[in-house]
Amino acid sequence: MEIYKDLTSPNSKEFEKLLNSKFSKTQIEEGKIIDGKVNKITDKFVFLFVEGLKSEPVLDINELKSMGLNDKIKLGETISVLLEKIEDKNGEVLVSANKAQKIKGWDKLVEAYEKNEPIMGKITSKCKGGCIVEHIDTGSLMFLPGSQISDKPLKDISHLMNEPQKFALIKLDKVRGNACVSRREIISSFKKEDKAKIIEKYKVGDIIKGAEVKGYSSFGCFFNVNGELDVLVHLQEISYSRVNHPDEVFNIGEKHDLKVISVDKEKLQVGCSVKQLSPDPFEHIQNYELNKVYKVKVVKIMDFGAFCELEPGLSTLLHSSELSWNKKNTSAKKMFKVNDIIDCVITEIDKEKRRVAISHRLTLENPFEVFQKKFPVGTIIEGEVVNKNEYSLFVRVENLEVDAFLHCNDLTYSNNGEQELNNYKKGDKLKVKVLEIKVSDQKIRVGLRQTQRDPFDWFKDKKIKQTITVKIISTDSKGLIVRPEGCEMDFPIKKANIAINTADTRTSRFTGGERIDCAIADLDIEKRKVTLSIKLLEEIEKKEALEKYGAEGSGKNLPFSSLSEDLKKKDKK
Repeated sequence: MEIYKDLTSPNSKEFEKLLNSKFSKTQIEEGKIIDGKVNKITDKFVFLFVEGLKSEPVLDINELKSMGLNDKIKLGETISVLLEKIEDKNGEVLVSANKAQKIKGWDKLVEAYEKNEPIMGKITSKCKGGCIVEHIDTGSLMFLPGSQISDKPLKDISHLMNEPQKFALIKLDKVRGNACVSRREIISSFKKEDKAKIIEKYKVGDIIKGAEVKGYSSFGCFFNVNGELDVLVHLQEISYSRVNHPDEVFNIGEKHDLKVISVDKEKLQVGCSVKQLSPDPFEHIQNYELNKVYKVKVVKIMDFGAFCELEPGLSTLLHSSELSWNKKNTSAKKMFKVNDIIDCVITEIDKEKRRVAISHRLTLENPFEVFQKKFPVGTIIEGEVVNKNEYSLFVRVENLEVDAFLHCNDLTYSNNGEQELNNYKKGDKLKVKVLEIKVSDQKIRVGLRQTQRDPFDWFKDKKIKQTITVKIISTDSKGLIVRPEGCEMDFPIKKANIAINTADTRTSRFTGGERIDCAIADLDIEKRKVTLSIKLLEEIEKKEALEKYGAEGSGKNLPFSSLSEDLKKKDKK
């Protein structure tokens, strides 16, 4: 090997010049589109030569054919590719002709969109909501919405399929790489100047004679005027009556007079009305009175109620809350059907908002008022359990179709109310007492224990600080459960009320079944509340002992300190 140390020689300078010129011409960078020359072709692959790469990029020949580049599969031809990786894990150059074509195609679309220029494309297939359009120059796919195919409804578009035609780019999402095109805009642009001249003829208030019904939509009906202009009559402008769809009123090909109600010269649209050519039925509203019964016709049933007509064109709302007195969350679908004639009472007339509210239940007898007249508060009645939940029963009396509320606390005096509730089921017959009736709130409350003798009456002749004898039923860490002798109810004695001395407040002193004395610490007959205390009894006895035997801590507190005095009194007697 020969080593050159002299870099100033003519040969060295010439080599340096050639090397620098080579690096300056060839700019190789991943993620860019480069051109490669076809160097070799096999049955499956095409090999490219790219200056600056240490190995030849390889393309799948089927990929090139699917892209329509058959004419490029020749030695010496140039093919544009996207350089994805200069060297992958296998040491090979990774390129893609398909991605390069898409990027170039997208650049052309962006350029056309920014310049507001039309592009050439062809409709290749149908899809949900429209069609797929292929850009002829680059093969990029774009979306054509159904509303943008033509300026008039088309039932068949087979004559437009695979035909090269112009499209306008109306939306471009650079982030997602999506494009949306319009054929309608291209067609309309030719007619726009002529349409503007036609619209200038019309003014708000003009009457159009003999417009022909052209088509329907969910929001209105389209009419053709003299073969030169299409106008829309919105659903709300068809009739004063409630209309669900235009085909309920019009047929294709019919001719009707229209009144112009709006002219938009920017959007080149004319809005018309049919109903404004006839008298407004709401002008007759003065013929109707509040709180009076009228016959109405059900014209539409909704989830929240029903729309009815007092007369043709004069619509009213019957809300679901005004259907029945006692049926909660009732549905108009279960009670009525369209075209039924029913009785209703007008409850509201709002002339400014052109709104009339009616009620069907006001035409029926209020079962709560009937119940109040027949069974006033304090009446004992017999009913049947028709429903039950976790804290109450619902009792129905006779056939009034009203359910009275019976809370578990009103079931019994002795047991726990929630436990007592488990003893009842649907169909049980009960004698209950009417406790409360609220007609305005549609509520009735009844009680079962109010029909029974109240065991709390045992305390009616008792008073606070009175001593009573009780039997210990059970004990726990919180205190005692006791039952006074002669009473049918159990009451608690809290741990703090067991004794004066803290050491004696332990419940383990008692085993259950003992008879002990205690005092009544608190008593409220009306609220049926009583507090029992052994501690209070000890305090009372201690006070009496102190008063009888002297001050606390003196010798007089001894048990035999007054024995001599007591013996003298006995001898005198």
